[in-house]
Amino acid sequence: MLSNTHKQLAQWAMDYALKNGCQSVRINLYNGSSSSFEIRDMKIDRLQQASENALSLRLFVNGRFGTYSTNRLDKIELERFIRNAIDSTCYLTEDKARTLPDASRYYKGDESDLKLYDVTFESIRPDDKMALAMRVCEEIMGKDERLVSAESSYDDEEYFRYMIASNGFEGEASGSHFTLSGSAGIKGEGDARPSSFWYDSSLYYDTLIKEGIGAKALERTLRKLGQRKIASARLPMVVDFINSRRLLSPVIDALYGASVQQQNSFLPDKLNRKVVGDKVTLLDEPHLPQAAGARYFDSEGVATKRLTVFEAGVLKTYYIDTYYAHKMETEQTIDSPSILTMPLGDKNTDGLVASLDKGILVTGFNGGNCSTTTGDFSYGIEGFLIEKGRLTQPVNEMNITGNMLSLWNNLVEVGNDPPTHTPWRIPSLLFDGIDFSGM
Repeated sequence: MLSNTHKQLAQWAMDYALKNGCQSVRINLYNGSSSSFEIRDMKIDRLQQASENALSLRLFVNGRFGTYSTNRLDKIELERFIRNAIDSTCYLTEDKARTLPDASRYYKGDESDLKLYDVTFESIRPDDKMALAMRVCEEIMGKDERLVSAESSYDDEEYFRYMIASNGFEGEASGSHFTLSGSAGIKGEGDARPSSFWYDSSLYYDTLIKEGIGAKALERTLRKLGQRKIASARLPMVVDFINSRRLLSPVIDALYGASVQQQNSFLPDKLNRKVVGDKVTLLDEPHLPQAAGARYFDSEGVATKRLTVFEAGVLKTYYIDTYYAHKMETEQTIDSPSILTMPLGDKNTDGLVASLDKGILVTGFNGGNCSTTTGDFSYGIEGFLIEKGRLTQPVNEMNITGNMLSLWNNLVEVGNDPPTHTPWRIPSLLFDGIDFSGM
């Protein structure tokens, strides 16, 4: 927890910078701790515990901008650090687009607690954390004679942030998260070594799923036995909720001010235009309590609000921070997504699979890339052939190719199974007319 002493130090650092040549300043103060317990084949493989205090400065000096950080929070050392940072900034190229946000856009600090921090964090014993990781590995070990590796891990983190800006912003944020994961590898046919994983993550220790993680990882691994390519074809594609965000990520990347301004986006000048299919409605909901990704302000202090990103295929917003708003002479929004959601359908992954006479369920992406300039993509995939509503042949070493705009125009159905432990709550998705390359 950040004390008043820490906050007073940040205030002092801002005042000191202003007195020594800065016209504007933003200060971020961070305090956090984390631990990690990794197990391999029921033996401790790695233990790690860390804590950190850091102060970062964004300095605006005579039309120039510099960013600096230090973990040495002694006032005498900070005086020298700040003076050197100001001197260094003066050597940089002038860029008048670099300013603090308009103060009217700042979060005013009058909302209820989002409840992102588990107050029991410090009371959880290291022995209990280790026992959880061991239990996951134990669920895998000895359960199949073909097993070649069993790994598990427990990870947690807590953080506290305090931010102030010289034109009137002050805000605090805190949070915690816990993750428990397991992975298994088995000997397959020939040189094949199928592997898979499973995990759960939560803001609160009590709600973290602690049983069945290892068993699920092994089950997902065993399903891969007999993987092979099948004939190339154009087929419907179901993408499970673990992997659906991989296909959304290039679309979001194309909405950042940096991508648009640098002509590295396949969605320039498309605001309020229909660019993808009717099924694509995407919302940004930053104020969901007890939800990963929730926040009242972005990295500049700008107040967040509920946004419609796409509405029935129509693009409704970009993610534009202060700098790129100035560069493009356009309206600022916020710097990045918070919690992305979609209106849900009535089927989970199994239901979407059952609705198809033939298709492919994608359960993993293996490499590949997407051009943010054109939207053209090529991804390696693995998963299962779907025949008459059932999973039959495990498949791998196949590729999907196409264009992001065409892909999202071919979204047929949205599932009802979004992951609730991540900021991007994207459920399983069903697309039509996907080009699969195999044999």
